[in-house]
Amino acid sequence: MARINEHYLKLKAGYLFPEIARRVKAFQEQNPKARLIRLGIGDVVLPLAPAVVRAMQEACEEMASEEGFHGYGPERGYEFLSSAIAKHDYASRGVEIKTSEIFISDGSKCDSGNIQELFALSSKVAVADPVYPVYVDTNVMAGRTGEILKSGHYEGIVYLSATQANHFKPSPPEEKVDVVYLCSPNNPTGSVLTKEELQTWVHWAKENDAVILYDAAYEAFIQDPNLPHSIYEIEGAKEVAIEFRSFSKTAGFTGTRCAFTVVPEEVLGKTQGGEKVSLNQLWNRRQSTKFNGVSYVIQKAAAACYSALGQEQIQANIKYYMENAGLIREGLASMGLEVFGGEHAPYIWAKTPKGLGSWDFFDELLNKYQVVGTPGAGFGPSGEGYFRLSAFGKKEKVMEAIERIKKG
Repeated sequence: MARINEHYLKLKAGYLFPEIARRVKAFQEQNPKARLIRLGIGDVVLPLAPAVVRAMQEACEEMASEEGFHGYGPERGYEFLSSAIAKHDYASRGVEIKTSEIFISDGSKCDSGNIQELFALSSKVAVADPVYPVYVDTNVMAGRTGEILKSGHYEGIVYLSATQANHFKPSPPEEKVDVVYLCSPNNPTGSVLTKEELQTWVHWAKENDAVILYDAAYEAFIQDPNLPHSIYEIEGAKEVAIEFRSFSKTAGFTGTRCAFTVVPEEVLGKTQGGEKVSLNQLWNRRQSTKFNGVSYVIQKAAAACYSALGQEQIQANIKYYMENAGLIREGLASMGLEVFGGEHAPYIWAKTPKGLGSWDFFDELLNKYQVVGTPGAGFGPSGEGYFRLSAFGKKEKVMEAIERIKKG
């Protein structure tokens, strides 16, 4: 009988979102007539922009001819998409990114989970608390941690407090750390790092010979023009940071799958003997070995996001979701709840009422009001006593959900 990877046994019983799905399914089986409103998992509800759909249709028509057929594409992604990303997402903000530094993928969740393969198992990893679970769980699976402690933290990971006391923004660790995950706008709290705060992190990384893994999957929802959309807007960041971006929430690609990761040529790691190695080259080697690239059809659709019409249509969808976020913020605040986020991110982070635990409040929302949220405890120990609601819903359903809770 084959031996298993026992590091998987260190994980909690279930990943957060499947556990939510399990509880919701059990409720539906017992209450088949209940009309659920789902504001938990951050899945979009608006259809793809017409410009994106048209580009996809045209690409499918190309694939139907011998001249236009495409088989395996380049693992890094097609040049037409990489060039559009470099121009619209970076050059437009005064940042020079080469197409050779852009890697098209099927999701930032995958990339942010797989990137840890580039680093030694002895590397010390830091995460914010609360945290997007993928950062932690993939390091546990790899064997970079010890067992889970009674506190809910994993032995061997450095947890950086991101609580109400520091406006949900972690500070650089005092102890030696090799790799740190940052997410801005943050999932789950909705907080956003300013340029000054990011400059502090970049300076720390350079001083401590560390690498920042920067998750910017929600940058399109930033409303304040003074807030940074990319860590590369900060001088020196290309020497110490890898950035993850996604079309999932920005353009509704949760079902079609397309994202990208930027690994600058300047960012380096080192061998045990002290030799410097390009992380760009390592990531390229990893992707070439384990990934066959995103389909031509999907990449053509993603490129259409950068057309004038595509931008107009996508921005309309983002505005729709941010209006939902405003409705949720105002609705919860009117009930006397402490509310955070929802201003530059599609997530609203709020304190549970009456001192209820996160999962207790999840069950109360589900059973009393048929509203599905996300318990804060699922994002780490510091998430206990909070819950997250997503603005990714139909406006009428969002309004109904708030009214149901108000009446209760």
